[in-house]
Amino acid sequence: MKGLRAILGLVAGLVLAGDLSPAPRPAMPARVGPDDALVPEGRFVFERNCLVCHGKWGDGRGEMATGMVPRPRKFTAGTFKFRSTPSGSLPTDTDLARTIRGGLFGTSMPTFQHLSDREVKAVIEYVKTFSRKWTAPENYAAPLSLPQPPAWLSDAAARPQHARAGRLVFLANCAPCHGSEGRGHGPAAENLEDDWGQPALPADLSRPSTKSGPEPRDLYRVLVTGLNGTPMPSFLESTTEAQRWELVAYLLSLRAGEGGL
Repeated sequence: MKGLRAILGLVAGLVLAGDLSPAPRPAMPARVGPDDALVPEGRFVFERNCLVCHGKWGDGRGEMATGMVPRPRKFTAGTFKFRSTPSGSLPTDTDLARTIRGGLFGTSMPTFQHLSDREVKAVIEYVKTFSRKWTAPENYAAPLSLPQPPAWLSDAAARPQHARAGRLVFLANCAPCHGSEGRGHGPAAENLEDDWGQPALPADLSRPSTKSGPEPRDLYRVLVTGLNGTPMPSFLESTTEAQRWELVAYLLSLRAGEGGL
């Protein structure tokens, strides 16, 4: 009995000290679910620009979808690869707008620079109507805070040293899927599938860009968020910030044809 009281006293002391206080909840958006005021306009934009690939019901079965690799996104699943939010969370409106405006390199998803800001906002609200995930507050999360790139990343003399360190991180974490040269032919690549049973081919990281975008921060963002619906995990917990930037430096060297370092 005395032992039990001692344990309870210790727990109470930790709680009072704040050691066991729950983690703060992420900031929630002002509104959960689609904005009904913009949905009709968004449907018009969707039918004129997106339906042919993503399908009338947002299921990725548009008339142009046959044969596309990768397949058009199934909005009915409410699963999005390219986000600034933690793994498993819905993207922000800004994330979706970035994909609409910039397209996805190496896929059939083009840029939609001709759309006005209001049209982009409206079609985002319409896309939310395809999945109930958008109506559940627990699926939302605040975007992760991305640090600024270190000064050495833009220093041509200093970067190779960090890229060599990044290669070690790459070989330990990425090579099984992306291959030792980063071209997407790792030993595990052939058997990888996405959440819908479709082949999930690892990216060829020697190409001049990735689907997430061409900038170093685009690479870093994927390392901390992962790609929902695919075997690509988040490395937020398994790597340090310094290791992630070194890994980014190595990935940039692959683009430049400096894989041997």
